[in-house]
Amino acid sequence: MHHPAAEPRPSLYYPYQVFKPWLPEEQAPHARQQVVIAGSGPAGMVTALELARHGVASVIVTAERQFSQGSRAIVFTRRSMEILQQLGVDRKMTAMGLPWRNGNSFYRGERVFRMEAPHDSDDRFHPMLNLQQQYLEQFLHEACAASPLIDFRWGNKVCEVTQREHHAEVLIDTPAGAYTMETAWLVDATGGRSAIRAALDLKMEGASYEGLFVIADIKADLPLPTERRAYFDPDWNRGNTVLMHREPHGIWRIDYQLPPGESPEEALREASLKRRIAAQLDMIGHGDVPWELDWSSVYSARALTLPRYRHGSVLFAGDAAHLLPIFGVRGANTGFQDAQALGWQLAYVLKGLAGEELLENYSAERVGAAREIIEEAGKSTRFMTPPTPGFRLLRDAVLSLSLKEEFVRPLYHWRTSRPHEYGDSSLNCAEDDNAAFANGPRRGASAANVQLDTDDFLLDHLGGAAGGGFDLLYFSAADSLPASLKDAIGVLRAQGMLLRVTVAGTPGPVDGADQALADPNGRLRARYGVESDGAAYLLRPDQHVCARWKALDAERLRAAIGHIFPKLKGARK
Repeated sequence: MHHPAAEPRPSLYYPYQVFKPWLPEEQAPHARQQVVIAGSGPAGMVTALELARHGVASVIVTAERQFSQGSRAIVFTRRSMEILQQLGVDRKMTAMGLPWRNGNSFYRGERVFRMEAPHDSDDRFHPMLNLQQQYLEQFLHEACAASPLIDFRWGNKVCEVTQREHHAEVLIDTPAGAYTMETAWLVDATGGRSAIRAALDLKMEGASYEGLFVIADIKADLPLPTERRAYFDPDWNRGNTVLMHREPHGIWRIDYQLPPGESPEEALREASLKRRIAAQLDMIGHGDVPWELDWSSVYSARALTLPRYRHGSVLFAGDAAHLLPIFGVRGANTGFQDAQALGWQLAYVLKGLAGEELLENYSAERVGAAREIIEEAGKSTRFMTPPTPGFRLLRDAVLSLSLKEEFVRPLYHWRTSRPHEYGDSSLNCAEDDNAAFANGPRRGASAANVQLDTDDFLLDHLGGAAGGGFDLLYFSAADSLPASLKDAIGVLRAQGMLLRVTVAGTPGPVDGADQALADPNGRLRARYGVESDGAAYLLRPDQHVCARWKALDAERLRAAIGHIFPKLKGARK
């Protein structure tokens, strides 16, 4: 029988709660589920919440009885916050997290590069937000607990998966014994050490780097701003790299690279941790500041992905699907995008609006995103942890030149994570006017936010709590949609497709539209490259553009929807 730890994890700042395990009733029948999600980390819970947003029930099973230990993922990007806004947990994050936009790189005691992430009045969220992963998991769990469509089972460990023709059988162990549950779809979000992936004998592609890093969370009152700080080739750790981040509650995250040949066991010994942390604090001029160690771990830089994220009835998301270097805040943030994309596409399959080919699209899109990240992250990783003597020679030359030569300093840039553009997605409408726009979010890109008023932004009105679905953003000053367009939208809605219409350009109301947004200064039109009435953008449930038109009519809308959902009657295929 499975007996997860029942003692709260130690922490200097987070009050861990041990949840009651879910126990099966003796001889109780278990009806086949639509979706079972293995893993209660961010990717698993975001998948469940996205499914629930589309009216699909799921069961989350997790081997643990409490949230993860240590800070783990701490930096969340603007795009991640926009995803969390759709799930209703963004305000809790911003209330507790520490926003920032600048990163500094130091060499030989000098700041040689300063990164400034873009940020303007049209952005509701800052480029980055620092918050320990336990709080994120807590906020997501509270949202899951509030949903009648999510069955959360603590202390339930997946032991075996058997694939049948149209479903999977999942053997689950608990403190009261094992039981079997059938599910149409099993989502593996169990993380980098996925036993499900290993049991299916699935191999990842990419590169593993030899460099090892220690993560150490310390409690210390350091008078430094909330910015990323990277130290290259410090005196106490020659040839290696040290990163520092401020976290809430007086916690500082220090990541430092280990010299070649040192084992994780040696690195995590108390004497070794104390000596190296003290050396780092002394180097930055704060060696006299008292500190306490909260948590420590060791990780390696890997850039790997499965070549496919769907295998029969099993779907992969997050670190179970790929292992990405943390440089550039790519891990959890990429997992959010996986989970959001998987959630809506799986929901449309389960609701009968699309065939299983939509899940092949999910796989292709997200594998493409992972490979893009691997290519970019590889550059940062090779700079942080040179894999060969040749790379080290080149890196050291850049370090040395940067003290005097301005032109080499941008090579320090860590290429921060950004939302992937699905430019080659099979869901994109090739017959639209994408190429005719001078600016605005391109086909495949995520929607651009626009400030409409104080504490009021465009993305506040799209998706969100309204039940997911597609958004048609139509630009017009008229008080009614064209009759043929209204008729086409009505036909699609009658078949179960959720398509919300937002008219931009008038305070409303507008006949045929769900809402109207004023644009008195033309700010929204300018941001979207719109020059005249009748232009439109079609946004997927994950807020990515799948079509945009200089002039939209009913026939063009039917063509775009028919391309995505050929099953729908009234859509032109």
